[in-house]
Amino acid sequence: MKEETFRTQYLDRLSEIFPSIAAASTEIINLSSILNLPKGTEHFITDIHGEYEAFMHVIKNGSGAVRTKVSDVFGNAISEPEIRELSTLIYYPAEKIELVRSELADNEMKDWYKVMLYRLIAVCKYSASKYTRSKVRKALPKDFSYVIEELITERADGADKEEYYNEIINAIIRTGQADKFIIAMSELIPRLVVDRLHILGDIYDRGNGACDIMDLLATHHSLDIQWGNHDIVWMGASEGQLICIANVIRVSARYGNLGTLEDDYGINLLPLAAFASRTYENDECKCFGIKDDEVKDYDLDVSMNEKIHKAISIIQFKLQGQFSKKHADFHMDDRNVLEHIDYKNGTFSEFGNRYKLLDDNFPTVDPADPNRLTPEEDDIMNRLKVAFSRCKRLHEHMSFLLNKGTFYKVFNGNLLYHGCMPLDENGEFKTVEIYGEKLKGKELYDRLDTYVRRAFLAKDPVEKERSLDIMWWIWCNKDSPLFGKDRMSTFERYFLSEKEPQVEKKNAYYSFLDDERVVEQILREFGLTGEKSHIINGHVPVKKGEKPMRCGGKLLIIDGGFSKAYQGETGIAGYTLTFNSHGLRLVAHEPFTSTEDAIIRGTDIHSDAVMVEKYDRQLTVGDTDNGNKMRTQITELEELLSAYRDGEIVERI
Repeated sequence: MKEETFRTQYLDRLSEIFPSIAAASTEIINLSSILNLPKGTEHFITDIHGEYEAFMHVIKNGSGAVRTKVSDVFGNAISEPEIRELSTLIYYPAEKIELVRSELADNEMKDWYKVMLYRLIAVCKYSASKYTRSKVRKALPKDFSYVIEELITERADGADKEEYYNEIINAIIRTGQADKFIIAMSELIPRLVVDRLHILGDIYDRGNGACDIMDLLATHHSLDIQWGNHDIVWMGASEGQLICIANVIRVSARYGNLGTLEDDYGINLLPLAAFASRTYENDECKCFGIKDDEVKDYDLDVSMNEKIHKAISIIQFKLQGQFSKKHADFHMDDRNVLEHIDYKNGTFSEFGNRYKLLDDNFPTVDPADPNRLTPEEDDIMNRLKVAFSRCKRLHEHMSFLLNKGTFYKVFNGNLLYHGCMPLDENGEFKTVEIYGEKLKGKELYDRLDTYVRRAFLAKDPVEKERSLDIMWWIWCNKDSPLFGKDRMSTFERYFLSEKEPQVEKKNAYYSFLDDERVVEQILREFGLTGEKSHIINGHVPVKKGEKPMRCGGKLLIIDGGFSKAYQGETGIAGYTLTFNSHGLRLVAHEPFTSTEDAIIRGTDIHSDAVMVEKYDRQLTVGDTDNGNKMRTQITELEELLSAYRDGEIVERI
């Protein structure tokens, strides 16, 4: 009886939206037809690491999907240089127009406008063909929506309207709107080509363009983000977690990117700089050089950067030591590194071995209490906490990460995550204890997701602090799914020449990447079965000789390889993935040269594509998660229709 009452109440509420038989029937017809449209293209990118220019280009070209559309439309009708020119115009319309204008006379420019407008319209029409007119209309730029809709809905056999359309083109040029119209069309095409963008973590650190990347993502029409460990530590820093703050500054200094903090986010580093300058005035700080050979901030005072780098590193190591004692249950006592130093002899002890330090100048460390911050260090960290916590732009970006982000995503039969699934040596889900709660598999991911949200939203100060501390746990704990190693040997990499103590052993997960039993077990844990389900995995660069496709294509590692610091190891600029109605395509990219090269010479990122999976039939919307929701809506609307006709519900007309 209760169930019947609920059904009646639900149908009554549904009738408020669809108040008549005609309205319900129309929606059923609409949804049923959409189910048969081709599935939209999904674009998967990970490990961007602040490389804005390269990322922007991949977004604009859809990992080659835009260029493919251009080739599909024109085939052999236009030459390869013309295809390249049109593609470049779509990627960088304003810059390309300016370049062409500098090379052509006014009358030639009008002819160029006309040719390009017709070609852009053709590509746009083709790209829009898989969507409903309603969806296309929502994507249209406000200023030219009516004109574009008229042009791209032109029938192929509409010879009687030829003059009408020609006059529209002529009027666009005559009224001086060609530049704006071309830019609008060029921005619309990539939006139509890629229906959904997936970012599998690590937007931040290393490159200097993370802030611009976040601004770009904020304008994207449809995306989701799976947090990476580098994103999490920035999120923790924004909420005032001190070790996260120290780590963010340290990594920024390590890659010569302090400008991201100072210029992009307005974080005042002057107190830290003044302290570092005084404390390490006569110190060469030889262990704290910039990691990237190509210094991003060309105005950077390298010597000052090295001093800041050392100062904040020592502060971080002190805070790590404090953290390990505060949370003995996290089993991170091996990162209490400052207590393992013999300050008299300049040596470091670890795992029963003693190593000579490359740098034994620790003027701020009290050997009797090595983890205690000096009063000045304490003051600096409190100032930085206020600066991070009150930075409006930083918080806008972190709120965006929180709202669009999750620990994992199940979407259209694929499981998306950054990092790894913690496993034991037998390939079974590893049990992890957090605050006395034993967790594994999906349950672990869900609980960590909750803690991240509490770190931002909890009102109880105790709960907020507990959750913020988990942010550091996620960054570097051996059981963290976003880290996936037995420890983070930051101190060892700075201070020891020996390679052995620098080794970070990977979680057992990485030894089971080709084990079908284990991969299927992970997929089932998240409710996925069937041959067409995949794990799509970011975080670990695919090195030379390694394969991105594992377990017969069931697991795909697509570290974007955008970071120039890793391209020596990978040999390429990493991988991206596209998933359209015909199948999955893995794309290997060569390093991006520059935006200038792309505009002037029409150079694109050279990409080699491999078809991971090709379907016998074209996938439709009906094959997607959204299609399943639509079928549920259709069933409910058919019930409403029956209720109208049986007199259970009265039409609201």
